[in-house]
Order: sequence, then structure tokens, then C-alpha cells
Amino acid sequence: MATPPAYSAPTRSVAIHHVRAALRGAERHGVDITPLLEQAAVPPELLDVPLARVSPQQFARLTKAVWQALDDEFQGLGPQPLKVGTFAMMCHAVVHCSPDLRTAINRSSTFYGLFPGGPRFQLEEGAGELGQQAALVFDLTAFDDPDHYLAESATVVAHRFAGWLIHRRIPLTRVEFSHPAPPHALEYDLLYGAPCTFRAPRTALVFDRTLLELPVLQDESGLHAFLRRAPGDVLARLDYGSTAAAQVRRLLGQSLPDRMPDPEDIAARLAVSAQTLRRRLAAEGTSFQRIRDQLRRDEAIAALATGTVSIEDISRRLGFSEPSAFHRAFKRWTGSAPRSYQPGD
Repeated sequence: MATPPAYSAPTRSVAIHHVRAALRGAERHGVDITPLLEQAAVPPELLDVPLARVSPQQFARLTKAVWQALDDEFQGLGPQPLKVGTFAMMCHAVVHCSPDLRTAINRSSTFYGLFPGGPRFQLEEGAGELGQQAALVFDLTAFDDPDHYLAESATVVAHRFAGWLIHRRIPLTRVEFSHPAPPHALEYDLLYGAPCTFRAPRTALVFDRTLLELPVLQDESGLHAFLRRAPGDVLARLDYGSTAAAQVRRLLGQSLPDRMPDPEDIAARLAVSAQTLRRRLAAEGTSFQRIRDQLRRDEAIAALATGTVSIEDISRRLGFSEPSAFHRAFKRWTGSAPRSYQPGD
């Protein structure tokens, strides 16, 4: 069976909560975070703006800066440092010796088990309530992680890496977290694209166990490219249009920069009525306007962060009648004026 093609998803911004959480370990260890923010081109004043967000590129640069400052891929939040390069070595150990996804997951678990304080996870298959499902279960009790940042990072990285190995996204049935729902719980839909439960007995990713039989398709050359782009590729999310919201976002993103379609245009391209589209989006807890605003916000943040596109051009690209309307909308979305997101301001 042919692997369904992925598409390059529209830019998704990262909430400022994750920026603050990524810096917590560095602050605990007495590291001056100002140079880290400078390396990532993140204005320090954004840390105090609750609605602020950064581009995925900025967040990836910040993650690498914290890694290098602490020589710790746990970013100062684990019981012991995990030296930079450990993840890359695990990838090499898994890619060259794993015929299928099941073997790859089990070998990566064994690999990390060799390190004191390393992440602990194990694969559980088709027993009891799981039925035909499999669960990747994490034990993160050894981590001092008040923001639940490592719980989010570990599950996201495991999900992305597993999908990269078999060259397809792994649809999650559900995601379970032992921690309570955080204030930024709405971000979890963007991270996982699946129902999430909190205060569960464990932290786990649940998915169809038949995916464990799929062969590992990556090789040495693919691994070199993957690691060269890390952590950007690991943190990115590929959409496959499985929900109405994902399809709408994809079609809106594909229409830029030519124009910003209206609901009727998108509904026609999906071969449904505008009313049916509204009903499906409502069932998923969203709306056309919310998706369009999120897309505009994220595209604007990414463009502003480059410092190469004028506010006027961004305003026009996103379908605003005049820059002043864009200014008002951006302030509503992020709590700051567009100029505060431009480098050097």
C-alpha cells in the first residue's frame, strides 16, 4: 500500500509558555538567559506578554541554545544531564538495526535505559483495555518538571521520530497525561491532533498496534539530513487533512499569498455546503474564523521574525484592507504591536 503523501503544513507558532518553560532549567543553573534569547531572535519583553508567541524557527534555535549552554538535552530539568549528542547516537543505533517500528521503539527504550536518569518508556500491546491498540508508556517521575515541559517534549519527540522512521504520520487514538490539565491545554490539539485526557494513571501515546509492523524506511543519508535539521523537524507537525479543521487550514495556507478565501470557497473545494462545514468545525470545537485568525497570526509572526518583510506587505498578504486593520488584529491576537516582533525592536 502506498504511503499517503504529507504536505508541508502552514506555519504554526509556539506559545510563549513553552519559551518560558524551555528556559526554566537554564535559569535554575544560573545561566543568563538574555544571550539565549538573542541567539533565538526572541525579544525578551515577550516573556511578560501572556498572549505572545514565537515562530517554530525561533523556538528551535532557542532549544539548541539551551542544549549548548547546559550540554544537556534535558535542558536542566532531569535528575542528571543527558549530554548533547545522545539523541543522535540513539537514532544511529535504531535506524541501522531495526527492521520494523516495534523493534525500533524497543531498542530506543533499551538505549536510554543505559543512562542514569534517562527517560523511561516502554511499549505495551493489545492487553486488557488496549485491545487492538498499542501504548507507548512514559515514566517521568524522576524529573523536576513543574511546567510539564518534558512530558510534552518526550511524547512529541517520540511521536515525531516514530513517524519519521516509517515515513508517515502515526495517527494517535488518544494521549494520556498523569498531570492535570495545564492552562495552555488548548495547545495540545496542535501538538497531538488527538483527544487528550489529564490526571490519568500514566502518561502514554495510544495508537493502532498494526503500525508496529511497518518497516523502518529511513537510512544513513536520511538520518544525516534529519539530524542536521533537528530539533526543527522533530518539533514540527505534519498535517494529513484528517479533520475538517486540518483541511481548512491546509487549503487556506495553500491560497496564500494570492488571497484569503471565504468559507464558501473552502466549502466548495471540500465538496460540502458552507453550513455542513460550519457544523463539522463546531463539532471539533472550532470555527472558520478561528482557524483563519490562527493562520494569519502564525504567518504574521513567522514573517515579522525574518525582518525582511514590511508590515504593509504582510498586511496585504493576509488579506487586510489596510495596515491599521492588521495592527489592531495582531494586537488582539498576541497582546503586542507587530513592530515588537521585528528583529532589533
